[in-house]
Amino acid sequence: MKHISLLFFCMAAALIGCRNETLFDVVERPCTQAPNVNYTGHRSPLLPAAFVKLPVGSIRPGGWVEKYLELQRDGLTGRLGEISAWLEKTNNAWLHPEGIGDHGWEEVPYWLKGYGNIAYILNDSTMLQETGLWIESALNSRRDNGYFGPWIERRGNPDLWGNMIMLWCLQSWYEYSGDERVISLMTDYFRWQHQLPDSLFLEDYWENSRGGDNLYSVYWLYNITGEAFLLELGEKIHRNTADWTQRDRLPNWHNVNIAQSFREPATYYLQSHDTAHLQASYRVFHLIRRLYGQAPGGMFGADENARPGYHDPRQGVETCGMVEQMSSDELLLRITGDPFWADHCENVAFNTYPAAVMPDFKSLRYITAPNMTLSDDQNHRPGIDNGGPFLLMNPFSSRCCQHNHAQGWPYYAENLWLASPDNGLAAALYAESTVRAQVGNGQTVALEQQTHYPFDETVRIIVRECDHVRFPLYLRIPQWCNEATARVSGAGRKTETAVAPAGVYLRIERTWKAGDTVELALPMHLYVQTYAQNGNSVSLHYGPLAFSLRVEEEYIEKNSARTTQWDSKWQARADPAQWPSYEIRPASAWNYGLLFNPEALAESFEVVKQPWPDGRFPFALTTVPWTIKAKGVKIPGWGMDEYGLCAFVPQSPVSSDAPVEDITLVPMGAARLRISAFPVIKN
Repeated sequence: MKHISLLFFCMAAALIGCRNETLFDVVERPCTQAPNVNYTGHRSPLLPAAFVKLPVGSIRPGGWVEKYLELQRDGLTGRLGEISAWLEKTNNAWLHPEGIGDHGWEEVPYWLKGYGNIAYILNDSTMLQETGLWIESALNSRRDNGYFGPWIERRGNPDLWGNMIMLWCLQSWYEYSGDERVISLMTDYFRWQHQLPDSLFLEDYWENSRGGDNLYSVYWLYNITGEAFLLELGEKIHRNTADWTQRDRLPNWHNVNIAQSFREPATYYLQSHDTAHLQASYRVFHLIRRLYGQAPGGMFGADENARPGYHDPRQGVETCGMVEQMSSDELLLRITGDPFWADHCENVAFNTYPAAVMPDFKSLRYITAPNMTLSDDQNHRPGIDNGGPFLLMNPFSSRCCQHNHAQGWPYYAENLWLASPDNGLAAALYAESTVRAQVGNGQTVALEQQTHYPFDETVRIIVRECDHVRFPLYLRIPQWCNEATARVSGAGRKTETAVAPAGVYLRIERTWKAGDTVELALPMHLYVQTYAQNGNSVSLHYGPLAFSLRVEEEYIEKNSARTTQWDSKWQARADPAQWPSYEIRPASAWNYGLLFNPEALAESFEVVKQPWPDGRFPFALTTVPWTIKAKGVKIPGWGMDEYGLCAFVPQSPVSSDAPVEDITLVPMGAARLRISAFPVIKN
């Protein structure tokens, strides 16, 4: 029935397209009956995607997202080439035409994946020059047989994982520059893969788990060239990649593999047309969260590897896992159009990822948890699944996250706006930004989004450049928003209003002109989530934001040279004194339970809103614009366990003779020490 409705909607939209009126519709997904004529979508027989990614550089973020990119540029991402031995240019295999030398695995492309895209978005000349150096070297490393890049032999064949990442870097470069050498290199490289016997293909652990990244690149190229052998290669990749379609188990329980690889079946669904593949990606997503994700923030408590019995909110996830999950959400949003994936991406982006890095973006934590009351340089194994100082804020917090963190915010910025199949635009992830794109039959328009979202209940979209062009504009209505209202206005035309429920898109088709404005009201409300598996603990939310206990943070500077992870390396000329590490210790009590009336949340909690911070950075205790006043009671028996971690959350409801106190809750993403899953005090 849904498909019939969508077909009827497509026909109706076509019939009225020539009219000058404003048409409002509430839709679950965009109609994909016809392809976008302005941007490269999926070529048949691949299924059409619900949205098409705009070329990098089309979107210029503002506000806090732009601030994050600037912090990355001036901090660890932008300056990592000065300190990381993996990015040392002397004898680097990624800079050698035959891939000979040192450091030829994942670190360079991991870093370049984010660094280069920041360069394109900010149009930073220094970063563009540095990016060009690495891209040119990758392009010039193509062999006569089609292979490119370093040759790291595993089981008699090169490990393809590092190349999978570099392919994504090359795709971004092509979007930005139009360099046809990318198409030529990828075509020859995939022909080389195509002739490999299955017994030598995707056999090593990382490449086998993450073959979906290779598959994505094959489809990207097929959409441009249409060469039939690429679809044969797509089938080959799927059958040789780890099986992420199993019903109740996973090929492995490594947190980054899960966050990254669960998207592979949904990617292959584009070619197979088998909905079982699409549903498999949804199933893996919900399986890991049912077993290990009963906590706020959108991630799951796998530390490095998920283990039976370790599912309390004090278990964390790698920073790599956070940014890969965001990337998966963005890709699945484009494939399916399901607003669920945008909601989830925002959940991770607002509530989990910001706390994994220092506010100046010069150090990061390998593992971050929803309940985290100490961030030090000690070994907490087996409380967490890895041995080493993995809770320390360190510029060398493991070589994977140190380089891979770079993709999180630039990829997020690139998915703020998407092209729709009916030649329109979609505001997919809300943030201050400007988009310049083609709509209709190739007309260029520019739209500006004004908002401090998620610290704002209003999103204002202004048409800055447009010469009477008719096209649809999609506005995502988040699942937490019970009723959104959009007001459309323009000079010489009456103001029109529409409402939409949660979890859909409001589609506004209109002949737009410069000066037209859409004001979208997204009323936020307080709500509580309960986690039965973890002692009936609860988290408090306001709109897309989860809130944590404000724990005063004491920062203790450490010598990074003495606390560096075993698998991280400094460049010889780097000065560790310029890149300190930090322990964060609690300077106030944290062992509180919440006291509230679940039937009267507005009476139990008070949301306090302060002016927007001058520095455009809302994710630190000193700059948060929103806090919540609450009532809490200390739980004397809840403290640190034998592994130096916050003990498992007590079973609710909890009785305590301690006095009721006024406590402050802050946005979860701003709290680098925090209690986010609370015990409930017995009334």
